[in-house]
Amino acid sequence: MLHGWLKKLMGKGDSKNVAKKRLQFALIYDKLEVSDDILIKLHQDIVDVISRYFEIDKETLKLDIRKSEGKSALVVNTPILSAKRPHPA
Repeated sequence: MLHGWLKKLMGKGDSKNVAKKRLQFALIYDKLEVSDDILIKLHQDIVDVISRYFEIDKETLKLDIRKSEGKSALVVNTPILSAKRPHPA
């Protein structure tokens, strides 16, 4: 299950870079003690929240965890197709 999610998360690339990225994710997730279920739920929750305000390409949404100066940051990258207009009350 995690393999498919990671494959979607990483996108396409040469096998060396993909393997390196997978290892980085595995080390970060292990250190943060994040389970596969939490990652899948997090991905879906992020899609749900962003979709309230924007039309997005849900299939290309990518999550990335980056480390800098001993801290981890969650980075979300997705194409925004259009903004949703608020419905009059």
